[in-house]
Amino acid sequence: MHEELIVTLTALGLLGALSQWFAWWVKLPAILFLLLTGIVAGPVTGWLDPDAVFGPLLFPLVSLSVAVILFEGSLTLKFSEIKGLESVVRNMVTIGALATWLIIAAGAHWLMGFEPPLALLFGALVVVTGPTVIVPMLRTVRPNIRIANILRWEGIIIDPLGAVLAVLVFEFILASQHGKADLASIFFHLGKIIAGGLLFGAAAGQALGLALRRHWIPEYLQSIVTLSLVFLAFVAANHFQEESGLLAVTVMGVWMANMRRVPIEDILNFKETLSILLISGLFIILAARIDASELQSLGWGAIGVFLVIQFVARPVKVAISTFGSTLNWRERALLAWIAPRGIVAAAVSALFALKLEEAGFAQASTMVSLTFMVIIGTVVLQSATARPLALWLGVAEPEPRGLLIIGANGVARAIARALEKQGFRTLLTDSHWPNVKEALLAGQEAFWGNAISARADRSLDLVGIGKLLGLSQNDHLNVLAMQKYAPEFGRNAVYALPPPRDRTTTEVRTAAEEQRGNILFGGNVTYARLASALAAGGEIKATTLSEAFDYDAYREKYGNRLIPLFAISRRGNLRIFSDPEHNPVPQPGWTVISLILPERNDDQNGEKAE
Repeated sequence: MHEELIVTLTALGLLGALSQWFAWWVKLPAILFLLLTGIVAGPVTGWLDPDAVFGPLLFPLVSLSVAVILFEGSLTLKFSEIKGLESVVRNMVTIGALATWLIIAAGAHWLMGFEPPLALLFGALVVVTGPTVIVPMLRTVRPNIRIANILRWEGIIIDPLGAVLAVLVFEFILASQHGKADLASIFFHLGKIIAGGLLFGAAAGQALGLALRRHWIPEYLQSIVTLSLVFLAFVAANHFQEESGLLAVTVMGVWMANMRRVPIEDILNFKETLSILLISGLFIILAARIDASELQSLGWGAIGVFLVIQFVARPVKVAISTFGSTLNWRERALLAWIAPRGIVAAAVSALFALKLEEAGFAQASTMVSLTFMVIIGTVVLQSATARPLALWLGVAEPEPRGLLIIGANGVARAIARALEKQGFRTLLTDSHWPNVKEALLAGQEAFWGNAISARADRSLDLVGIGKLLGLSQNDHLNVLAMQKYAPEFGRNAVYALPPPRDRTTTEVRTAAEEQRGNILFGGNVTYARLASALAAGGEIKATTLSEAFDYDAYREKYGNRLIPLFAISRRGNLRIFSDPEHNPVPQPGWTVISLILPERNDDQNGEKAE
């Protein structure tokens, strides 16, 4: 048995990683492939039976995992991000959610024949969207920042509120079964859930925030202490009042995210990695529990419920919630289209189904299958159509073709001009005002300040920017900027010039190179070399290659006077010359951007250029 469990856990990890990688490769949300993997592993092949493998540990593991996922998501929710749109978010998770609940419940009752109590419970279960599906979809769709923030806030806040609503409906159903339905007791139950969630969540968030701010916890223990406190807040709140734990961890994350001077970056990185692992395992496990025969027997009524959710409930919710806001009709249209269901709907429906079956509700398993059908349907439809719809509506961010340039010195400005001529957006950053002033006078986009400061976090407009070039004379600033922006752009998209050649300590150079990542333009092209080449009359020129004049001919023509900088493919993708192992190989039809020295300097610079 132990060996079987080890094999199963290993296989789950591998299947989850492969699903995530394949989703990244085809640019679709990973939940789609995780669900398909779970369905193949469970109902189709019968290889995975989660109830037999995990036994009584299954739902405690699911509950703790959902708590971590919600905490990680809520830790990114800053009130400053929705300034001016607070009422929209509030309406989406209150009156909008209420309208959605009632519309879906009516659809389930009339189209699926659910008894009214069960229809109300199903409506409460699928009110939620959730960060497990919203965040990956936003990475693919890339809507404008207002839409992205609204969807992210809604997805994270609605999860615990939807779970609370489902619990209340469930308690009402059980009370009705025994003839003890009492609205006063239901509202008292609701009050205890809210009080427990707020009390334990705020207390845990404040305590951990103060401990981090005052450096009472060493850095290497911060992630594990945080994880332990998340579990403690979840369990303590649930002990005070069952089902208030999800609300507690959400409040804890939001509280910490909006405290001042609390260093949460390392915790976020750890929690994001952990959340991806948990999400991968959970979706496969819960999808494997689907009853294949129940799924096949849903019939046309299930299609009707899905259409009601997608084309009636969601548009009505958005119309009610955004009335009187500053959102235009295009932004509202995309909001009305994107609402995929996620892990909380799957987990809570599976949990309640077991209890309802024990209470004698024959349609309980059908409710679970219908919930998963809604999850799969919303994810598949919206994954395939949301990005084209956002582009058609004109509310999508542009492809990340722009470049954030550290430094606004003469070299940086010259390189930025060459890229701008080829249609790339560049954003120069420098804390030295004369450099920024020169850039602004030349009509270039520039930011006066340190690119790694908190002010830069608030002020830099990185929409459409996907690469970083460290062109500052300050090598330490280049390296720090690479470290800061690597998680956002990806480590393969951050580059910096090599350190100055006057360093004599091998250990210092080695340490710097281990931290910096990609060397910009190769190890021999320092800032001093670029600056002296430009001062000597060198020019940055763009040349389009052809069959008759290929890259070999191009290099032969200019010889030692050539310093290749960039290559632009036929499809407009920017490739950066770096170390020899990763240099692009320009083809006919590509454009090459190089710094070319004048002929009179050929002899002087020939030795350096080799």
